[in-house]
Amino acid sequence: MKNILIIGASSGIGRRVAEDFALMGWRVGVAARREEPLKELQEKHPDNVVYETMDVTANDCVERFYRLIERMNGMDVLLFASGVGFQNPELQLSREVRTLETNVVGFARIVTAAYRYYRDTANDAPGRIAFISSVASTKGIGVAASYSASKRFQRTYIEALEQLAHKQRVNVKFTDIRPGFIRTPILDESRDYPLLMTLDYAAPLIELAIIRGKRVATVDWRWRLLCAAWRCIPSRWWVNMDIDMAQERTFPAQASTENIISK
Repeated sequence: MKNILIIGASSGIGRRVAEDFALMGWRVGVAARREEPLKELQEKHPDNVVYETMDVTANDCVERFYRLIERMNGMDVLLFASGVGFQNPELQLSREVRTLETNVVGFARIVTAAYRYYRDTANDAPGRIAFISSVASTKGIGVAASYSASKRFQRTYIEALEQLAHKQRVNVKFTDIRPGFIRTPILDESRDYPLLMTLDYAAPLIELAIIRGKRVATVDWRWRLLCAAWRCIPSRWWVNMDIDMAQERTFPAQASTENIISK
């Protein structure tokens, strides 16, 4: 039985992936700020789900993270699925700070703790650090500056850790999962989103990327083509593009303007 620990498993992508891995017979450790959804998941799968309440922006999150690993008797895979995203063209500072505290500082806290765990553990099989980033990391999105920048940070940080792992001979691999829009309860049901995917469709693609150990997985092929096109746009053209494209739902965040992506 393999062990996967999922941060941000109380709703959305994290919750669905946690339940699917439990059904596959994995031992699943789940963590989030809200206890009730975690407790419900544990009661549904009492033989292979354990949980720990955790806020990745709190100083004690690393201690709680290691405590959950100990209760799981080890960790083969970490999936960081916690994040915050806003469309914030007014650049309200509280929203920018909230996004960065979770997507940058909280991400770094947990990912570095996982890296140290694998570094200090004589594991024969490689450990894996997977995370839900976004296709928004491809380019800076004007109406969601902190969100797209924080997702770019995650990509660059993992790239740096990958180089460090090679230098330090740490037995760990990485999986960067970049979804487009996925229909979860946090999306505004009154709005139309381009290339929208259902959770039933997207979750198996995410899980397959983890199981197969893919380095980068853009979900799905349509978003992969779109991101390839975005990368070809020169910066001087990109900055002059009409930002109404984002307001018309071409902004590829995983949240509506007011919602947490995954708690």
